[in-house]
Order: sequence, then structure tokens, then C-alpha cells
Amino acid sequence: MQCRQCGTEIADKAIVCYRCGTATSDPVRRAAAPPPRGRGLVPLALIAALVLIALYLGQASRTAANPDWLQLAAGLCAGGALVVLLTRVLRRQ
Repeated sequence: MQCRQCGTEIADKAIVCYRCGTATSDPVRRAAAPPPRGRGLVPLALIAALVLIALYLGQASRTAANPDWLQLAAGLCAGGALVVLLTRVLRRQ
């Protein structure tokens, strides 16, 4: 058999070329690709925005004539922030 890299004649049962060190067969397993990074700021920005909106609506409901819908909207924003936070935490596990 000949080495694929350097062309040296090597034994048929050789695992690597004695001259250049190139493997004579393809690896059985391949390395796993690392998970993509860099998307961590979008969920954090969304959580921060939802919390700030919830706080603003909560404060605005104190002085409003009809505070019920403002409190409902504040609760929905806080709940949305909690859902985004929980999905982010559960994805990491």
C-alpha cells in the first residue's frame, strides 16, 4: 500500500505512515461541532425590555382613571419576561 500523503510504500496493516505520520484510514468518529454562540444578548434584551415595560405600566396604573387594563398589561409583560427567562434556563441544561 502507498501513503496517501507522501506516497511512501508502507505495510498493508499499517495504521499510520512511518515517514509522515498520516493515518491510513479515515477516523471512525468525528468531533462534535460546538454549539453556536453569540445569540445570548437577544433574550436578555427582551427580558430587560419586558421588565421595564411591566414596571412602567405598573406605575402608570396608580394614577390612571381605569387601572385594570394597565395592571393586566403589566402582568402579561412580567409573565412574558418570566417565560423567556425560563426557556433560556431550560435550554442550557
